[in-house]
Amino acid sequence: MRTVGALQRFSRVLVCPCPPPSSVRSWSVAQIRSCSRSSAEKPMPRNSMLRHLTSKIKATGPISVAEYMREVLTNPVTGYYVQNDMLGPDGDFITSPEISQIFGELLGIWCLSEWMGAGKPSHFQLVEFGPGRGSLANDILRVFSQLRGALGGTAVSVHLVEVSSKLSQVQAQALTRDQSQVSAREDEPVYRQGTTTTGLPISWYRNLDDVPRGFSIYLAHEFFDALPIHKFQRTEKGWREVMVDIDPDEPGKLRFVIVPAPTLASTQLIQADEVRRLVEVCPEGGIIIQHLANRIAEDGGAALIADYGHGGTKTDTFRGFKDHKLHDVLASPGSADLTADVDFSYLRKMAGATVACMGPVSQRDFLKNMGIDTRLQVLLRNCADPSIKAQLIQSYDMLTNPQKMGERFQFFTMLNHSRLTRPEPEQSEGGEKKAPAPLPVAGFSELGLS
Repeated sequence: MRTVGALQRFSRVLVCPCPPPSSVRSWSVAQIRSCSRSSAEKPMPRNSMLRHLTSKIKATGPISVAEYMREVLTNPVTGYYVQNDMLGPDGDFITSPEISQIFGELLGIWCLSEWMGAGKPSHFQLVEFGPGRGSLANDILRVFSQLRGALGGTAVSVHLVEVSSKLSQVQAQALTRDQSQVSAREDEPVYRQGTTTTGLPISWYRNLDDVPRGFSIYLAHEFFDALPIHKFQRTEKGWREVMVDIDPDEPGKLRFVIVPAPTLASTQLIQADEVRRLVEVCPEGGIIIQHLANRIAEDGGAALIADYGHGGTKTDTFRGFKDHKLHDVLASPGSADLTADVDFSYLRKMAGATVACMGPVSQRDFLKNMGIDTRLQVLLRNCADPSIKAQLIQSYDMLTNPQKMGERFQFFTMLNHSRLTRPEPEQSEGGEKKAPAPLPVAGFSELGLS
C-alpha cells in the first residue's frame, strides 16, 4: 500500500541523520524503575505529609492504599507530583523518552500511521497524559514537523493532561520556549496554552473531561502505573482490604493492616473469577479507560498505553522510588515516587466491546515491529563521532534488552472498530474492485520497515 511505503520512508529520513551530543540521552540500568518489590529502609524524619496522614488516620481510622497514594502523589499543597521535578538523572527515575530520541520518533510514526489508517481526518488532536518533561511530545512533534508534507493541510493541535503546575512549566519551556501563558483563574479548564516551537497550538488541562472532543491520538506513557490502587488479600473469611495505619509501637511510623470487615471496595472491585491470593485494583484507571473507549468509539482515533505491567498474573507490585533506588512506600511519604504495575487484563475488561483492543506486547517486540533496528542503522551510518555511536547503541540496548526494559515494559492499544474493518469495495466500469485491506496496526504487527 502507498501508506506503508510512506511509513517505510519515514524511518530513513527522520530528524537529524546523527544527533548532536547534547541531544543523545544515555542512562545506566540502575536509573530505570525496577520491577522488584521495594526493600525496607529506615524511616525518614517526620515531614508535613506524614503529619497530615497521621492526623487523618487518627480522625477517621486506617485509610486505603488508594487514598494514601492519592494524598502522597497529588495533594495540591504537598503532593510529590505537585512539588517536584522527579524526572531525569537528578530526579527519582528515568523514562524511555529520556533514554533515546529514537523512542519518541517511532511513537511519532505510530501516531501518523493511525491517522493514515483512519482515513487522514482533517483535524488531528495529539493528547498526552502525564507528559513528564515533555521529551516524548517534543520528539513526536519534531517528527510531525519533518514530515509536514505527509500531514498536508491537516489541523494538528496538542493537548497535555498534567496535574502538576511545576511540571507544566518544564513542559512549556521544552515545547514552546517562551510562547505560553498561564490562565488568570485557577479553575479554568485550560490552565496554560501557547504555541509549540513547530507552530502548533498547545493547551494544558488537569482532567481528560476538559480536553475538546474530536479525532484524537491518546498517549499514556508511564501514566497508569502512578494511579491509585486498592490492595486486597484473600482470607478465611473472604476478601479483605489492605489499608494504611499508624504503627502503635512507633507513632511516627506507618504500617499496613488487613481490616477485619469487608469494605465497599472489597465487595465491588474483585472479579468473580479471581484466583490470586493478593490483588491490586486501579478503579481510577478503569474509569479513564472507559472514558477513552467512549471517545474513540464516538469521535475516532486511538489510544496507546505503555507501562510496566502484566496480564493479570502478578500480585504485590506496589513500590517506591527515590534517587533511582527502591524506597519503602510508607517511609517519608511525599519524598518518593509511588507506582504499581498495570494490570492490562483489567484495562481490557473495562474497555469492553466499545473498542478493539490489541496487546499487550513487550516493548522489545513493539519497537522492533516499528523498525527500531532500521532507524538505529540509519543513525549509525550517518554518524562519525565514536562516542555518540556508543551512546546510541547503549540506549538501544537499554530499550530492547529483555533483561533491562525490553520485556518489563508493555504496549497496549485501543482502536475504533472501523479501523480494522475492510472498507466497501470501489465500483468500476469493469466490475467490482476488491476492497483494500486495512493498514496494519504499527507496532503490534510488522510494518516491514527494512
